[in-house]
Amino acid sequence: LTATSQIAPDRPHKVQTEPSFKYEVFAGYGYTNLNQVNQSRHGLQGVNVSLTRDWGKYFGVTADGAFYNYATSSGNPGSPKVDMVLFGPVLHADLIGPVSGFFHVLLGGAHTGGESMTPKVSFAGGVGGGLDYKLSPRFSIRLEGDDIASSFVSDPNKLGYSPHERRNSRAALGVVYKF
Repeated sequence: LTATSQIAPDRPHKVQTEPSFKYEVFAGYGYTNLNQVNQSRHGLQGVNVSLTRDWGKYFGVTADGAFYNYATSSGNPGSPKVDMVLFGPVLHADLIGPVSGFFHVLLGGAHTGGESMTPKVSFAGGVGGGLDYKLSPRFSIRLEGDDIASSFVSDPNKLGYSPHERRNSRAALGVVYKF
């Protein structure tokens, strides 16, 4: 009797779920309009990359970098280029089946090169979001967009006075890898 009472009861089998990843990397084609350059008629295209560290199922912190170098068509004055480095929180959730969505708030800096813009690097920030379509537990296709505000002015006297807020819409399409 004593020996049989010391046997542990059978434990239920664990249900195996999808693996939980803490990081994701996004890389893809990016587009931005060019509102900070006067008389620009066309946007710029380039590359958008980001790294996100997830804490839990719904919250993460992302670092986003973008470089837009190529005009979508001729018609822009000069040879403008736009670089952005932005950081901020991201909220994400599963929506329907393989589709999930996210919302982010980003703050950082924007640089417009190839033009006489003041300041060289402006404080920038904005909000946006996107959708991911899961191909496998590690890979997804992402479509995202946001609206980034910055403050540049064409200042021929180089006084650094920049009261003009510019809003540039961005869009990106690419691949996400989770690890």
